[in-house]
Amino acid sequence: MRKTVIPFGPQHPVLPEPIHLKLTLVDERVVEAIPNLGYVHRGLERLADVRDFHQMIQVVERVCGICSMIHAHCYCMGIEELMAVEVPPRAQFLRVIWSEVHRIQSHLLWLGLFADSFGFESLFMQFWRIREKIMDISESTTGNRVIVSVNVIGGVRRDLSAEQTRWLLTELDWVEEQIQRLQTTMMEDYTVKKRTVGKGVLTAQQAYELGAVGPVARGSGLSQDTRQTSYAAYGELYFEPVVETEGDCYARSKVRFREALASVDLIRRALDKLPAGEVRAKVKSLKPPKGETVMRVEQPRGELLYYFKGSGEKNLDRLRIRTPTFANIPPLLAMLPGVYLSDVPVVTLSIDPCISCTER
Repeated sequence: MRKTVIPFGPQHPVLPEPIHLKLTLVDERVVEAIPNLGYVHRGLERLADVRDFHQMIQVVERVCGICSMIHAHCYCMGIEELMAVEVPPRAQFLRVIWSEVHRIQSHLLWLGLFADSFGFESLFMQFWRIREKIMDISESTTGNRVIVSVNVIGGVRRDLSAEQTRWLLTELDWVEEQIQRLQTTMMEDYTVKKRTVGKGVLTAQQAYELGAVGPVARGSGLSQDTRQTSYAAYGELYFEPVVETEGDCYARSKVRFREALASVDLIRRALDKLPAGEVRAKVKSLKPPKGETVMRVEQPRGELLYYFKGSGEKNLDRLRIRTPTFANIPPLLAMLPGVYLSDVPVVTLSIDPCISCTER
């Protein structure tokens, strides 16, 4: 039995992220995968030593542009807990709305890239055409398309008018209709099923033991979603995790499809229940953060965890970020053995890797 070791990445035509794996093959099948991390390490956590806790909001948004709103949301929640700041109810709902807007655009981005991995370039463009509408929503409501910079300590810096709310509901109707139209096109296609069904299987037991999070865990039957902890305004909105049980690439893609539609519904309910009032608490007279805390939120890729340690100075003593892709790399290494080399790009892409997130 002759083994061959080949590098996969960090540059590859299918992958949007520079993930680097060493694959051991027997004939055309993978028998072992070893990750090589650190290719794009940027040292963002170290900046907490030289940037004050207000400036760090803009830094953590750059951990990942695709989910910048949710990174800033998690960071602000942690600082607010250390400073005993009470966020106004309206701001809590607005944070949920913009977080779900980010979740939709992230899932649409991934669905387009997933379609492109099969060679379906026209389908890729259709998904990104819908995503452009979501980006327009971000720009119209926050002033920016990617790095929205809407979170501040104590709330948000922008509000939604009644006219914007009506417009947003109309745009969401179009987005929902277009996603549903493409769902049949992609999920019932013979080629898609041939490349995804039974590929990269991760059992529920493996997902639990290896610490899988997000759609990777829910695609294997684990009903876990950090939004169930009722942070922000999620406790006032009916929410149920999207779960599939097959544990293969097809199941993970179905989860993201259904979650995009579920996010549309969450935004509608949040807009319907949006309370009146202020969108930002006054924090200028409060002392800088002191103490330790851990904060968790649900990113499009899964659970995001922030650890804070402050001593009452303007700079944090320690900021630690655990991103969902970091948690999903061990499950990926369990998925790859047994698949053909030609399936490796699709299986790898099925965890929606964000290496820039992973290597802060």
